[in-house]
Amino acid sequence: MKKRWVVIFITSVLLLSGCSLIEDVNNTLSYGKEATEYVSKAGTFAKEVPTLATQAVNEPEAATELETKLVDMKQDMQEFNGLQAPEMAADLHQQIVAHNQKVEEGIDLYLNNMEDGKLDPAILENTEIFQALTDITNTIDQIKQIGE
Repeated sequence: MKKRWVVIFITSVLLLSGCSLIEDVNNTLSYGKEATEYVSKAGTFAKEVPTLATQAVNEPEAATELETKLVDMKQDMQEFNGLQAPEMAADLHQQIVAHNQKVEEGIDLYLNNMEDGKLDPAILENTEIFQALTDITNTIDQIKQIGE
């Protein structure tokens, strides 16, 4: 009878630890997918915003679209920053969060200037915003390795 309980106990422990392992793998894959999507959005943002900022100087519709893109990107960054990264991606996540802070500062600066009626594309170019976005998009290969 004791042997049976020992076997049941050991089997239960193995099953429970196996469930945890599966959950860890699922969390890692989920994070990899979300991080890849975020980096893709950041890359698109970096490509579109300079042209849109130049157009916004003379076109009110472009200014409205630019403001929307800036606010949306800021929200996407905050959502990404709030993700719980798996242990194996914690350092990479922190690097992206640090880059996001630089981008967010640049976005805030530009949004404040827009409110003050100063639409100057050079403000975006002179900030570290695009270098930080480039650094973010360069992490795509590292993120893909997480999902493998």
